Amino acid sequence: MLHLGPFAAARYLPAGSRLGPLCLAGNRGSFARSWPLAGDRGPLPRQVRAAADGERLPVLKTPKGTRDHAPAQAALRERLLSAVVSCFKRHGAAAIDTPVLELREMLVGKYGEGAKLIYELQDQGGELLALRYDLTVPFARYLAMNKITKMKRYHVAKVYRRDNPATTRGRYREFYQCDFDIAGQFDPMIPDAECLKIVHEILSDLQLGDFVIKVNDRRILNGVFAVCGVPDSQFIPACCTVDKLDKVPWEEVRSEMVGEKGLSPEAADRIGEYVQLHGGLDLIEQLLQDPKLSQNKEAKEGLGDMKLLFEYLTLFGITGKISFDLSLARGLDYYTGVIFEAVLLQQENEHVEEPLGVGSVAGGGRYDGLVGMFDAKGRKVPCVGVSIGIERIFSILEQRLEASGEKLRTTETQVLVATPQKNLLAARMKLISELWDAGIKAEMLYKKDPKLLKQLQYCEDTGIPLAAIVGEQELADGVVKLRDVATRKEVDIPREKLIDEIRRRLEP
Repeated sequence: MLHLGPFAAARYLPAGSRLGPLCLAGNRGSFARSWPLAGDRGPLPRQVRAAADGERLPVLKTPKGTRDHAPAQAALRERLLSAVVSCFKRHGAAAIDTPVLELREMLVGKYGEGAKLIYELQDQGGELLALRYDLTVPFARYLAMNKITKMKRYHVAKVYRRDNPATTRGRYREFYQCDFDIAGQFDPMIPDAECLKIVHEILSDLQLGDFVIKVNDRRILNGVFAVCGVPDSQFIPACCTVDKLDKVPWEEVRSEMVGEKGLSPEAADRIGEYVQLHGGLDLIEQLLQDPKLSQNKEAKEGLGDMKLLFEYLTLFGITGKISFDLSLARGLDYYTGVIFEAVLLQQENEHVEEPLGVGSVAGGGRYDGLVGMFDAKGRKVPCVGVSIGIERIFSILEQRLEASGEKLRTTETQVLVATPQKNLLAARMKLISELWDAGIKAEMLYKKDPKLLKQLQYCEDTGIPLAAIVGEQELADGVVKLRDVATRKEVDIPREKLIDEIRRRLEP
């Protein structure tokens, strides 16, 4: 039954109408059906109509783990993506794109414990599909499908994970990844070193604060597990557990190894002696002399390549930010060699009292066997790549911007075309068309006769640097009054020289 008070109901009735009892407490929908369409109050508002018909209005919200981006946030994101992509291009990468949908069989068995986070879709026309989980597996599929054996590419796109979101830390279910990968058979560690150089360049350019790039090698980890008595079948589960060391203490990791993964306490203790080590070339040399690891073929190969990698990183001048860390495991199944992860050490921001903990902001590694998994003949294409954690970096920059109170421009408009008198819409439209045709970013207000003060205020509110004012006198003299919005200085410019003058003023 619909209950509307006389004042609430009368609000929607035409002037002079009377409310009958049916309107106040009638059967459900009676008020909506009896709504008088005459008068000046318009149709019954949807909220009232829905209540009358028992309709449940949808809750206005984005799905869990997703978000909208307002113009200021979108502008900040665009600036961030531009900085990352410019670095990728500086290193000679070409862009590709792949479908957001992949065949489900392409994704399963590639992500370790992360496989449970894949968004699987219902059968569509005979194909079992899933939303892409990352950009690396689709890239490997792309290489195999097109029989490409050498490529340097970057890819910026959204991926999807059915994760427990932590939006304040930049963890979402829908988020961007920015990947750079080098595919092909090259001399050892040269492409790997370039990937680490790219991470160093991006994090330095963005001025996020102090950071460290942890590096390790899956072969070294496998060697550690082998000499500690871990069965081959337990290597990947053990990797996934060790990978938690950056979040929880060793005691918890050990407990999971023994209690959930089935390792013996003795094996777990021996693993602990290795995975809590970190350092640089000195640690590599120490492990090369280790009586157990030095006898393991995989570990010896990994340590040899790690030593070579540090030599190249020294030439790039970035070893001050690199740490050889045996606790780094990265839980994805497809890594086969060098792995790395960049972590912010602190939040250097005077406006924020508490450091913003956002976890790692970049990661990657070598995956030499992934392409072969998609090739009918198992032909391998060695690959190494890095993914920039754009959402986590964005969350830092967004909070920093809010704390500083800085206003970010959301448009790139360079000139506002304005008029000081009435009946000059045609003059404005002709002038703005000339500016657009010359490639100048220009706007005008969508009113026939806007007040000049409102037009100039719009420039100040939105950060437009110049105003081109054309009035009756300017039309008669064949000039345009060009106003510098910041200084408020105005100069008459001959119409034929206006575009050149605007370009001159806008030069960096």
